Amino acid sequence: MSEHACHDHWHQHDAPRIAFDPHSVEHWDERYSGEQVWSGNPNQALVDEVSGLAPGRALDVGCGEGADAVWLARRGWQVTALDISSNAVERTLAAAGDLPVTGVVGSFSDAAVEGPFDLVSCMYPVIPLAGGMAWPKLSGLVAPGGALVFVHHVLDPEQQRSHGFDPDEFLSTQQVVSVLAADEGWRIETDEERQRSVTEGRGAGHTRDHVVRATRLS
Repeated sequence: MSEHACHDHWHQHDAPRIAFDPHSVEHWDERYSGEQVWSGNPNQALVDEVSGLAPGRALDVGCGEGADAVWLARRGWQVTALDISSNAVERTLAAAGDLPVTGVVGSFSDAAVEGPFDLVSCMYPVIPLAGGMAWPKLSGLVAPGGALVFVHHVLDPEQQRSHGFDPDEFLSTQQVVSVLAADEGWRIETDEERQRSVTEGRGAGHTRDHVVRATRLS
C-alpha cells in the first residue's frame, strides 16, 4: 500500500488487470507487479513529523515500495515494513539493501508484528474497521513515549465511493483524532490539514493531507 492507499487507484493511466478491491491481496500484488508506482521519495508529512524524534524501533504500515522505510533506516531507525502485498515487501527490501529493515507480509488486521514500537507510521493506510480491533491493535503497537503518525489525503467521500472505495469501512484520521482526544494516555501533537506537493508517481494528483501525530503517554 503506502503512499500507498487505494485513494490513488483512479489516477492509473492503464486499466488494471484485476478488478479494484481494497481488501484483495491480488489487487495489491497486481499493483506492485509492473513499473515503479510511487515517486521513490519519502512522504513529506513523515519527514516533517519524525525528523526531530530520537530513532528507535519503527513500524511502517503499508510500506509500498519502501521509500519511507529506507528514509527511516538511514536515520538510525530499526524498521519493520508491513504490507499486504508480497511484491511490495520485496521491493522495499530490495530498496533497503543492507539497511536495518525487516519485511512482514500480511494485512494489518492479521499480521503478527512484535511491538511495541517507538514509532508507528501509517501513511495513507487501508485499515478495515470490521471486527472492531483496528484502533486497539494500532494503539497497542505504540510504546509508552512513542509516536503515532497517521496521515490520509483530504478527499470527497462520494468521489471515493464512485471509484469503489468506501471510506466508512476503514480507519480515518477523524476517527483517530476522536479516540486520541478522549484518552488521557495520549497527547495530540499535530492535527491539521496541510498542502502537499508531489510531482511524480501515482500520488501526484493529491494536494492536501490530514496529518495527525500523537505521543503515547502511558
